Amino acid sequence: MTKTILQKLLELERTENIKILYACESGSRAWGFASPDSDFDVRFIYARPVNDYLGITDISDNVGLPVNEVLDIGGWDIKKALKLFLKSNSTLYEWLQSPIVYQEESAFADDLRKLMPQYFSLRSGANHYLSMTHNTLRDDLQTEQVKLKRYFYALRPALACLWIIEKQTVPPMEFEHLRVMITDSAVQNAIDELLERKKTADEKALIAPVPVLNQWLSDTFGWCKERIPTLPSEKQYPNELNNIFRKYIQP
Repeated sequence: MTKTILQKLLELERTENIKILYACESGSRAWGFASPDSDFDVRFIYARPVNDYLGITDISDNVGLPVNEVLDIGGWDIKKALKLFLKSNSTLYEWLQSPIVYQEESAFADDLRKLMPQYFSLRSGANHYLSMTHNTLRDDLQTEQVKLKRYFYALRPALACLWIIEKQTVPPMEFEHLRVMITDSAVQNAIDELLERKKTADEKALIAPVPVLNQWLSDTFGWCKERIPTLPSEKQYPNELNNIFRKYIQP
């Protein structure tokens, strides 16, 4: 599949007249809990020729291919990406940590990774992940049968939020690295069981709710919600990001 993905990225470069600076896997395959039928969520950041940025008309800030059951490929213009980086967009910070990188032909991603500790807003990031946890716990995990994968869509952001509060650093993208935040062996065992089931279950697989996980999620949500207001939230300035923009737009 990697060969197909690289070919699709090359086609996009040619048809859209762009240069892809960084391309990675962004979904469950990168998080570490893919199902056998999980699709490939490919995300990338690209730059256009400098003259495209100097015109009076707005240009599209994203490009991609039609989504199908196997491939979901889309990317952001460098200007959009850098604006989101300045705003501490947690999704972008995850992309830059993906363990599956399809294309990285320049130092662009490394330049941004070096700035992550400086630009990441602890309070904004924690609120982002707490909201994801709350919405999934409320909307998807309260019925007699729930989608197996939704547990991981609640657990991962809950752990990321916990990481931010306790370690006050950018949380890792991969679920396995985040699990170090769990000290309860019963919770760890329940997660191990779900991970084993997910290796062979399809994306629509249903299971009965897991009380120990629901309780942990609820308790963690309440604990994090109380502490997020104490996290720093400092305004950052775009000078270094402007320099990166000028460095990587095509001549």
